[in-house]
Amino acid sequence: MFSICSPDPIRIGVASEEPIRLTGLTSVFDQPAQEGRPQLVPVAGGLEKLFEDKTLGYLVVDLQSSSGGLQVLETIRRRRPDLRLIVIGPYGNDELVLASIVAGARAYLDLTANPETVFKAIEVVTEGSIWAPRKLLSRLIDRLLKQPEAGAGGGETRLTERERQVLELVTMARSNREIAEELGIEERTVKTYVGRLMRKTGVDNRIRLSMTALSHSLTGRPAGAEIGQESKK
Repeated sequence: MFSICSPDPIRIGVASEEPIRLTGLTSVFDQPAQEGRPQLVPVAGGLEKLFEDKTLGYLVVDLQSSSGGLQVLETIRRRRPDLRLIVIGPYGNDELVLASIVAGARAYLDLTANPETVFKAIEVVTEGSIWAPRKLLSRLIDRLLKQPEAGAGGGETRLTERERQVLELVTMARSNREIAEELGIEERTVKTYVGRLMRKTGVDNRIRLSMTALSHSLTGRPAGAEIGQESKK
């Protein structure tokens, strides 16, 4: 008989300055992984310790317990720009949510989120997408479309037909896995395309890639069109 190999576990850093909250956030990972998905393994500790762990690609940041506020996100972005951030912070502060996303967060959850929601948001981020309230993403689009894009610098961005297909799905907030399934290609091939698109447009994350695509009509969709996202809020 043949056994189906499970995907390699994904190690997720968890940072909080309050031991009780750190224990609570770590317990979120007690949920079993769905069939075919990798197990998410928490790695708790202080930021300095987590910075040194090069096996981490994701980091849950408890902004509520941090004394540094948004400065913590800027520090993380400077020290470990490769980390994809899941931020947990206060409820009802829309500007903080937007600022967190601009600072590099792939997800923002408020303190009312239950463990299942937090776990789902982390899964969404590990699949290559974002998690944020739709109304705030719409506001973020409006804000970023008013700013000059780093990749817009004068020349035309030339894309292949496959790159356009991938970019179209990125602007709809599809994960790498979903894009791979829709286009009938390997997930690692999607990652290669996304990386190439970021280099061509001069951006460093998927949100800005979507903004650049929409504002410069790289996919043929009109500027200002709404991008999709995973949260149903």
